[in-house]
Amino acid sequence: MNIRLLDQAEHDLVNGAAFYDGQQQGLGDYFIDSVIADIESLKLYAGIHARYFGFHRLLARRFPFAIYYRVDGDVVNIYAILDCRRNPSFTSSRLNKQ
Repeated sequence: MNIRLLDQAEHDLVNGAAFYDGQQQGLGDYFIDSVIADIESLKLYAGIHARYFGFHRLLARRFPFAIYYRVDGDVVNIYAILDCRRNPSFTSSRLNKQ
């Protein structure tokens, strides 16, 4: 299974890291490492997660973020990495643009 991080999801990852670096120096790097480890788990577990807004949703283990993805053949496309603390209407409108 191949994993493809789409541009907007990469942007989400960078924004999340910047937020956590603002909280404590170095925390942004830990955030990225943690979320990437969660994404890597999709090589084994892609497609088993519940669907929300038309996407599979993997909840990050260490941070309150959700990874929204779709499985297309042998490719997992990551569309968004969003903070779960945001208003659900933001998540819905963001994912409906995909």
